Amino acid sequence: MLTGDMLRRAARRFPFKPAVLWEGTTTSYRAFNASAKQFSHALAALGLPKGAKVGIISRNRPEYGVTFFGTAKSGCILANISVLYSEDELEFVLEKADVEVLIFEDIFAEAVGVVCGRLPRIKHRVAIGQPVTGAISFEDFLDRKPLTEPNVPLSEDDPFCMTYTGGTTGRPKGVLCTHRARAVTAHTVMVEERLDERDIVGVVTPLFHVAALNIMFQPAILAGATVAMLSKWDVDDFREMARTTGMTANFFVPTQAGQVVQDPKFDPAAYATWRKASFAGAPMPDWVQVELSKKLPDLKLTQIYGQSEMGVICLLPAWKLEDKLGCVGREAYNTDMDVVHPDGTPVKPGEVGEVVSRGDNLMLEYYDEPEQTAEFFKLGDGWGWSGDMATIDDEGYVRLVDRSKEMLISGGENIYPSEIERVIYELDAVSECAVFGIPHDEWGEVPAAYIAVKAGQDLTEDAVTEHCAAKLARFKRPRLVRFVDDFPKTAIGKIQKTVLKDAFWTETGRKI
Repeated sequence: MLTGDMLRRAARRFPFKPAVLWEGTTTSYRAFNASAKQFSHALAALGLPKGAKVGIISRNRPEYGVTFFGTAKSGCILANISVLYSEDELEFVLEKADVEVLIFEDIFAEAVGVVCGRLPRIKHRVAIGQPVTGAISFEDFLDRKPLTEPNVPLSEDDPFCMTYTGGTTGRPKGVLCTHRARAVTAHTVMVEERLDERDIVGVVTPLFHVAALNIMFQPAILAGATVAMLSKWDVDDFREMARTTGMTANFFVPTQAGQVVQDPKFDPAAYATWRKASFAGAPMPDWVQVELSKKLPDLKLTQIYGQSEMGVICLLPAWKLEDKLGCVGREAYNTDMDVVHPDGTPVKPGEVGEVVSRGDNLMLEYYDEPEQTAEFFKLGDGWGWSGDMATIDDEGYVRLVDRSKEMLISGGENIYPSEIERVIYELDAVSECAVFGIPHDEWGEVPAAYIAVKAGQDLTEDAVTEHCAAKLARFKRPRLVRFVDDFPKTAIGKIQKTVLKDAFWTETGRKI
């Protein structure tokens, strides 16, 4: 299914229904699709060939959705750019992605001006919000463009969007996907999470990431639901948005879920209509899931597991949460997934292997990264390798062990940080924790644990050490325990362990 057709059909079915709610404004499906058509014609007026790259750097707002669907209708490729990039990272990604047209929100004008001055390929700049010197306004870009559907020959196998990985193992990589790949994910989420036209879907993580854009926003439009956007995460704003919009469904990351359950102003009445929530992006501490279910018993939680490169491949429905707490789910109805040995043969139940997937849900490539692409498809048989280590039980439910790159080797023994983290999370006072390897003269590396404590509670290093001693083999016990107020995180809430590790390994002159 073509991405542009998702909006076109929804607009035919629900022309006067609200498509997007944002900061007190309402955009109907008819108006939303009209703007997307005009955006597509505006790109055509620039003389861009099919496959030309359009970049966007913006917080969540209606213009982002118009750009997404308008670019999809045009045959161009949309590069979704993180709003958190430094100027150096922004320049790298815009150049690497071959961006020719840049759509940007006015608050990023200064950085965009500096970077674009060094990138002559970017010939057109379009500003969302207030006027910006050297750029055409978003409204003027669309003004007087035709309201007809663009007549562009498109195939489901045509590439149409790129999202960029977080760059935890190096420079960000552009995950290039087809219409078909993202349609598979949209249908996965709509069916498995039971989204329909009655839902008001909260989009509260950044749209430049696949989690918000393709795993929440796109399925909501496919279903004809109403999308309520939050430009920047704040638990007070989320509570108020849920109250005023009647939010029924959303996606969030574990950090956000933790803030909701620990909110000192928590008000069940604000969430009276909230019935469906999905989460992914990082391991969700069991205590957060349990507390959320206690405080909001009518809220049904769905665990999602996937990647930018694969879309959603596993889900754990609410009715299996108690039985399979700690699992990320089992294979989605329309994907192929397995856990395998390095030679590609399936592991036995309980054995550790790597998660792999194949099918129409997979990316085409890491854009202009042939070696990285070859590594992802390393056996050449159509299976993509996730880099995530896991076990699978005899019912097909997957439990993540850790990222293969985060495993540490201490004295020849493999140690998976997530195993240690699960033990530390058993302590009631722990809000968040991160375990990673630090250098050691005798053993090569040993585990270290950074811990954030819940507000109003106390925890000592001795208490952590004693608890780990009772639960873990000696070589797995943290040799360093440090308490912190917060963690460096990616845009979707993953703790950036490389930032934590950096100081230890840099000081010894060793590389991560």
